[in-house]
Amino acid sequence: MSSSSDTGYLGPAAVAWPVISHPGALIGGLRALLIQSLHPLAMAGVAQHSDYRHRALNRLQRTAAYVGATAFGDTETADEAAARVRRMHQRVRGTDPVTGRKYSADDPETQVWVHSVEWHSFLAAHRVFGPALTPDEEDAYLAEGVVIAALVGAREEDVPASVAQMRAYFAAVRPQLCVSSAARDSISFVASPPVTRELLPYQLPLRVFSSAALALVPRDLRRLAGIDRPAALDVAALAMARPWLEMMRTPIGARLATSVIGGASRRPRDRAEGRHGRMTVEAVRERRAELGITGPGITRRPVRVRDAAAA
Repeated sequence: MSSSSDTGYLGPAAVAWPVISHPGALIGGLRALLIQSLHPLAMAGVAQHSDYRHRALNRLQRTAAYVGATAFGDTETADEAAARVRRMHQRVRGTDPVTGRKYSADDPETQVWVHSVEWHSFLAAHRVFGPALTPDEEDAYLAEGVVIAALVGAREEDVPASVAQMRAYFAAVRPQLCVSSAARDSISFVASPPVTRELLPYQLPLRVFSSAALALVPRDLRRLAGIDRPAALDVAALAMARPWLEMMRTPIGARLATSVIGGASRRPRDRAEGRHGRMTVEAVRERRAELGITGPGITRRPVRVRDAAAA
């Protein structure tokens, strides 16, 4: 068992703690699903090996549990969660019908794509719904994600570790993105959640959050996916999401959120918060100041953009 001094791979001074613990992270997660669908190899794996249409909450809860375990858990908890993901990835392989290429969930380049979109999407949501971060804090957050990506097999040197590197990575991978019929189905499922027995109790908040997630998707990707809309609708969607996010901070709202994302995602966070204190931006800044961290705190060599564009 891990000792009480084990603060995990990130720890209480991590900028990721306030970013991922913010209620807006749920919207960031939905944004990630929309964008991840545009990568043909990643989408082929989902289409051929996932039952998300019939067990949507289960998929969401598995992802949330992994994020909670790796971001907030001790190293044993994080390692166990990563091992489960790696075992699942071993079964996800096949041939993409769009490109004709072989795909595998444990392919390092696909892992970089999935991680980068998800980790960046949490930041994109926090920029809109959370307290402002400094440029150094944003770089620190992205650098912290490198070790998380490596847990499931991504090569650390390929993972964007700053805002500039993330921007360069997305620009390099953009020519590979496309909209297949499977991607359209996946995007439609997220953007307009179906009225199923499983999702019926959560229709209103899900639709509010899905619309807000769409507002955070870059416009050129929305045009590519055929889901663009006027800017006024984006403004309205974000405004509608804010009171729901505030409600999630109340006991009733927290219970509703837990019923959606699952208790497994909350337990590592609750334990970490009980042990180390608040996860606000202000609290993390105080901890970083005590440790003498004045910049990103983690340095990485530049991501190999040519590798990101290849394949």
